Amino acid sequence: MLPPNNMPLGQLAKEEGISVATLAKWRAEARAKGQLLPDANAGPEGWTSQDKLAAVIETASMNFGELAEYCRRRGIYPEQLAVWREACARANDWERAAASRIARETRDDKKRIQQLERELARKEKALAEAAALMIWFCPRFTGHSGGCGLGCDELAGRAHFQP
Repeated sequence: MLPPNNMPLGQLAKEEGISVATLAKWRAEARAKGQLLPDANAGPEGWTSQDKLAAVIETASMNFGELAEYCRRRGIYPEQLAVWREACARANDWERAAASRIARETRDDKKRIQQLERELARKEKALAEAAALMIWFCPRFTGHSGGCGLGCDELAGRAHFQP
């Protein structure tokens, strides 16, 4: 199961005479203890995040020679470990970036809400003013008879309100 002799569980089960379920259980237990056990057919890109993190932690204190030996045993390249290390370092920054993005969006939303509220207040004021002028100048709106001649038919959409 371990590199460089990574074998699929089925093949290993045949060779050793152990059931696939037992091997899978042993691999899961070893992974739970923190041992690096990637799947046999999975290249380094197929490793789980937990396996990659374990590799980064295991190699953190190694010098170049030890790192090269480790990479040969595991079937990976030092460049891949460097990428994984960088991804681990950025993992905690994601939370901070997400929090600042959410705060910025909230601030933008509040500004937009204030702008819309001001626009609504302005339009309500204009509508109230227009209604007051129509009531003041047009007798039909107040229940009096006779035309006002001020064009309130056009203002009211050619429909007068009847009392």
